[in-house]
Amino acid sequence: SVIFIQDFSQAMSQAGSSQFQEVIRQELEYSMKVELDKILATAHSNEIEHTKKDLEGFKKLFHRFLQEKGPSVDWGKIQRPPEDSIQPYEKIKARGLPDNIASVLNKLVVVKLNGGLGTSMGCKGPKSLIGVRNENTFLDLTVQQIEHLNKSYNTDVPLVLMNSFNTDDDTKKILQKYSHSRVKIYTFNQSRYPRINKETLLPIAKDVSYSGENTECWYPPGHGDIYASFYNSGLLDNLIAEGKEYIFVSNIDNLGATVDLYILNHLMNPPNGKRCEFVMEVTNKTRADVKGGTLTQYENKLRLVEIAQVPKAHVDEFKSVSKFKIFNTNNLWIALSAIKRLQEKNAIDMEIIVNPKTLDGGLNVIQLETAVGAAIKSFENSLGINVPRSRFLPVKTTSDLLLVMSNLYSLNAGSLTMSEKREFPTVPLVKLGSSFTKVQDYLRRFESIPDMLELDHLTVSGDVTFGKNVSLKGTVIIIANHGDRIDIPAGALLENKIVSGNLRILDH
Repeated sequence: SVIFIQDFSQAMSQAGSSQFQEVIRQELEYSMKVELDKILATAHSNEIEHTKKDLEGFKKLFHRFLQEKGPSVDWGKIQRPPEDSIQPYEKIKARGLPDNIASVLNKLVVVKLNGGLGTSMGCKGPKSLIGVRNENTFLDLTVQQIEHLNKSYNTDVPLVLMNSFNTDDDTKKILQKYSHSRVKIYTFNQSRYPRINKETLLPIAKDVSYSGENTECWYPPGHGDIYASFYNSGLLDNLIAEGKEYIFVSNIDNLGATVDLYILNHLMNPPNGKRCEFVMEVTNKTRADVKGGTLTQYENKLRLVEIAQVPKAHVDEFKSVSKFKIFNTNNLWIALSAIKRLQEKNAIDMEIIVNPKTLDGGLNVIQLETAVGAAIKSFENSLGINVPRSRFLPVKTTSDLLLVMSNLYSLNAGSLTMSEKREFPTVPLVKLGSSFTKVQDYLRRFESIPDMLELDHLTVSGDVTFGKNVSLKGTVIIIANHGDRIDIPAGALLENKIVSGNLRILDH
């Protein structure tokens, strides 16, 4: 869970006079500078340049962290966005496509956020290398999608991966396998920032190395880092020089985030002649999405408000599906020239997210992060587009993995589409228990993925395995109590059933 600056600001308010607070702030900044200089002094000559850039960036973030007054947005200023600031996708699609769609596509770059590890699903290495469908990984599917575009329209849409120091080496090794595909692939690295001790607010790292026992001392500072690190890498300028105009950014684990030609056309050929610099795809909230960030009108700008910024008294209101009907999918379309302009003016303003962590040894640290969508308020002429739910298909858990591996979806040229045989377009609610958390355990428990076309709800808890060709329909709840085991036999049909106890053979 993520919190905004509370402990520190409470301490400040208790400290009394603003003069005294300013003295404390200056002391903290000075101590931080001293520690960072010591760390920089341990860098080899070939590391100095990029380490310096990283630590400069961190210093700016730390300065803002000390200046900010606390977590909350001013709830009284939050307004519903004006009617035309969030457009329905149907309206954008209704405009159709121009004949020269290839020339529009040639202005696009696809960027995938690839900094995350697969640890939450029990995997080592980059999350993008987990197999999701027919032996294909997230990265395979992404490359297939873009290759299909480039072949279909005879275009040159490149793929850019934003890696972190955690994923860079493994990703680069795997990229060799795409050397003959029709997609140019570039990578750049997120910054590497020092974790700080929650009590002292000083870095826990003593030198620049980030291997061995030092791995816990550093972190990638959230996907809001894309603007600075993309710019610093030189890749932004190169792409602008090649005539590229927009990036489409999304999480690599969102299998619904494919290039949408209608949205791209809307950006390149706006109906009112005025181009948007930033488009955020939003989609309607369901009960499962109460925590997602939402778009609001705030001080005459579109602004992304995350749950962590909401004053405690208003959290329930924020979660309500009736007042805030949409949430951010993190599928974003951003003008390259605008990123360059704002980055050069140091004018990209993103709220700081304070992410508390407890290290293996029990030490409490915090890491300062930012979110890519929070920058929407810094861009001119921003727009939300309310897209179908199918464009938001994130795979965060093995429960999500079960859905995308099943016959609910068919795979075509790297894109998943909901099967036409499913009568209603919503996805079933699936909750797999802790015995399924790790991918290898999950795979061991399914001899084959069940037929789920008519499933509404599945809950599985305890030591449960599924034989081949099982069918699940309606609401199915399977609970093996502690010490019990349930084996669902091959060919079983479970329709609106609750199974519990200790069953090796199920009567069906």
